[in-house]
Order: sequence, then C-alpha cells, then structure tokens
Amino acid sequence: MSSTSAVLTKPGPDGHAEPAVVPAGSPVRSAGRRTVALVWRVVKPAVAIVAFLALWEIAPRVGLVDEVFLPPFTTVVGAFADLIGDGRLADHLAASLSRALVGFFVAVAVAVPLGAAIGWYKPVADLSNPILEVFRNTAALALLPVFILILGIGETSKVALVIYACTFPILLNTISGVRTVDPLLVKSARSLGLPTHLLFRKVVLPAAVPTIFTGIRMSAASSILVLIAAEMVGAKAGLGYLITASQLNFRIPDMYAGIIAISLVGLVFNGILVSIERRLSRWRADR
Repeated sequence: MSSTSAVLTKPGPDGHAEPAVVPAGSPVRSAGRRTVALVWRVVKPAVAIVAFLALWEIAPRVGLVDEVFLPPFTTVVGAFADLIGDGRLADHLAASLSRALVGFFVAVAVAVPLGAAIGWYKPVADLSNPILEVFRNTAALALLPVFILILGIGETSKVALVIYACTFPILLNTISGVRTVDPLLVKSARSLGLPTHLLFRKVVLPAAVPTIFTGIRMSAASSILVLIAAEMVGAKAGLGYLITASQLNFRIPDMYAGIIAISLVGLVFNGILVSIERRLSRWRADR
C-alpha cells in the first residue's frame, strides 16, 4: 500500500467488512493527526514531572535516600490531604496570599507608572537613576531586619518587604520596555499627527506590554519567595510559618506539603499572568 493512503474498513454488500482506501490529506486522516498532535502537546510537559515524582516515590522506598528526611511522594500527598481536611492549609494559605497580593498589587500600581515616566521622560530618568542604582543592587532579604526594626514584626513589615522585592523587577522592565519600542512605530505615529499623550497610550504602552509583563511575572514569583522567608521569622500563620514549624516539630511530610503548596501557588500566579498578557498582546503576530 502506498504511503500516501491509509486503509480502513467499510461494510461490503454481503455485510462483511472490506478494506477502504483513505487518501492522504483526507479529513479523516487529518483529524487523526490533529488528535495525536493534541494528545502529545498535553502529555509532553507532564513526562518530566511524572518521571520526577516516580523517582521521588521510589528513591526512599529502595533506600537511595533516608525515608525519614525524604518521605515517599504518596506519604507527602497524604499529609497534604490531612492539612486540607483539618483546615490548616487553608488558614496558612489565606494568610500568605493576603500579604503577597497586597504587596504585589501595590508594587504594580507604583512601579508601572513610575517606570513609564522614567523610560519616556529623560529629565525624570536623570533625576531618579542614581537612587535606583543604589537600591536595585540591594537584596530584599538583606533589608528584612531593617523593615522589622522600623515597622515592627507584624503584618506591615512583611507587606513592605514584598512591595520592595516586587517593585524593582517591574520598574526596570517597564523602563526597558518603553525605551526599546520600535522607533519606526513612534515616527509613523508622529507623522500622522498623533498627540504625545495618545502616542504614549496607543503606541508606546501596547508595544511595551510584553516586557512589562516579564517584570510582573518575575515579581509574582518574588512576592511568594520573599514572603515565605519573612514568614519564617516572627509569624504565627502563613506557608513559611507552616514549613518552619513542621521542621522544628519534625513533621517532615507536613513540611514537604507546605513546599508543594508554594509551588502550586506560584504556578497559578504565573498561569493567570500569562493569560492576562495574551489578552493584552493579541495584536502580536506570534500570539
């Protein structure tokens, strides 16, 4: 049989099945290829994850690592389910999310307009660059003791630390996005007589959206990571507190369950932001 056709069956005159040739490029064969491609697209990202989880499950059971310090994945899943069942995970998750989201949204509200102004107006850039260079190279966690001394050990210091950690990735990417807009777009808009404020709103900002969202996604990850570290010091609730308390009380499965919860929160954050970016960047040819 030629490679350009496929063999299926169809009922013959006597009721028995007989071969039927389906030419290449027919709707049936095209649909089959699309189905296979769709299934592979769904399965492909999961292969590495399944392999990792299988290794996690097998390694402690066969003695490659100490089961006390790295319980099998199924044991951690059981602890995760217990945390959900007794409501502890929901309480810690709510505490962490409230702090992270407040800090993140404040950072976005401050950093995007400020970054756009610095990227678009040279006098603003000349005035702000020296102080930006000082603070952009100062790690957020290095300032945790300062925030605690000034703002106390409560919620305010944790939210302020998240704002600080989230601001600079958004700010720097916004500046870069505004400054790297294709000059031909700007010249074309100016040649059409577009006023400056409309030029900025209709041309510059939409063209800078992908770069801005790169910074926003980086900040979303930073908001979780920095907050978890802050919650390990002086907090009574939150995923960071859950991990630290579980380690100190030698509830190792609970500790890993908290780490998995952090990973899931990060994945959800990133998925939401990617979806928003795609909606705002539908004009791009590669979207």
